[in-house]
Amino acid sequence: MDVPLGASWGTQRYIHASEPGQNVGSGWHAAIVLEDRGLSRSALAATLQAQDNVISRQQALACGLTRKALAYRVRPDGPWQRLLPGSYVAHTGLPTAEQKDMAALLYAGPRSVLTGPAALRGLRVTVAEPGRRDVLVPASRRPRSVGFVTIHRTTRMPERVACEGRRLYALPARALADTARGMTSLREVRALIAGALQRGDCKLEMLAVELREGQVRGSALLRRVLAEAAGGIRSVVEAEFKDLIERARLPQPLFNARLFAAGGTFIGMPDAWWPDAGVAAEIDSRQWHLRPDDWEKTMHRHRAMSRHGILVLHFTPRQIRSDPAAVIADITDALRAGRVRPPLPICARPAAA
Repeated sequence: MDVPLGASWGTQRYIHASEPGQNVGSGWHAAIVLEDRGLSRSALAATLQAQDNVISRQQALACGLTRKALAYRVRPDGPWQRLLPGSYVAHTGLPTAEQKDMAALLYAGPRSVLTGPAALRGLRVTVAEPGRRDVLVPASRRPRSVGFVTIHRTTRMPERVACEGRRLYALPARALADTARGMTSLREVRALIAGALQRGDCKLEMLAVELREGQVRGSALLRRVLAEAAGGIRSVVEAEFKDLIERARLPQPLFNARLFAAGGTFIGMPDAWWPDAGVAAEIDSRQWHLRPDDWEKTMHRHRAMSRHGILVLHFTPRQIRSDPAAVIADITDALRAGRVRPPLPICARPAAA
């Protein structure tokens, strides 16, 4: 599912990756090459302003700087500094995250696009500054990884990208998938994907497309987490709860199923639901119950389910992680009690439906 042109993501614009004038590199400023080859301070200032005070060697020369003048600016005690080969920032001191993004694109050259953690930060999906910049380039080009830039040659260059000034970012689905492929911790992948789905940063269907069409290498954890999400898992602790139930060889419940009474009256959406026993489980995480009105909503849902005969269990993430035997014992007892009575007249619609 593509994001239409012109849709907003924070302050970004979405553009077609092949749209004229959007390539990163010397081709951007062919129009400002001076016929007299003298320095154009206005052109230099405009370029720096448009690119977070970052400029490439080709752009600086196109603005009329001589090689000697450029070398003078980037000398050890000069007013500029070199971030990457052929990419400079026009000040001293630490560069910003945005300046590193821009420098990475200028170094990688035309049609390059940031992906992975740097793109997620640029899209405001995450806030942590990554230690490296993952940059996609067409497979026909061969720039090398250097410094804080990791080059990824690909035949699957994004058709559409998010544009923040002249910084180009892969859209959330691609950036999330590429980030997950670089992770080795199942818990981290679960947190990344669950958080994005809960906030609405990306739709599950779009991630499924990226999994299907993207590279297989490094996709095992992403494949597992997306399968969990398709089954209704929406948080790390729900996934850990599912793992616990599997280890105990208990029947798998429906996760985040919507429950309806006879006549279609909506009852609630418990975290886990065993339809044959009429048992529901709620995971009461402090993350979602810090405010009094959140807790009141939980209790209202509990009362609604209890009125329809549902046996409701409550667990905290700490119980699931530190006392799994007690959690399993409570579930086992509830399932046994629920199965000795007739099935409840309740219809469940899976979360994915």
